[in-house]
Amino acid sequence: MPSESSIQRLSSNGRLSRAVVHAGTVYLAGVVAREKTPDVAAQTADVLAQIDALLAKAGTDRSRLLRVTIWLHDIGDFAAMNAVWDRWVDAANAPARATVESRLAGDGANLVEMMATAAL
Repeated sequence: MPSESSIQRLSSNGRLSRAVVHAGTVYLAGVVAREKTPDVAAQTADVLAQIDALLAKAGTDRSRLLRVTIWLHDIGDFAAMNAVWDRWVDAANAPARATVESRLAGDGANLVEMMATAAL
C-alpha cells in the first residue's frame, strides 16, 4: 500500500496524468469527449463515463466526489448538460461544483470539459 506521502500517477503520457492520487485524494485532469459530436448531451455523457472509469481505476467512485469544475463552449448548453449530469450524479453525495463558459482547447469541437477531485 502506498504511503500517505506517495504520489501515484495514472494514465500518464509525458505531458499530463489523467489522474493523480495523493494523501487520500484523487485529482483528475480535464476530461473531454472522445467523440466530437455536435451534441453537448452526448459529449457530457461520454465525459461522465470517462470520469467513472478514471475514478474506478484510482479506487473510488462518483459518491466520493468532492469538487467538479465544468467548462462549456456555450453557456446556452447549460440546461442540456445539466439534464445528463442530473441523471448521473449521486444526489445524496453531490460535489461542490462550478460551471463557466470558456473557449476550450482544440479545434472548436469540444463542447464540454470537466475536472474532478474525489476522496479515496
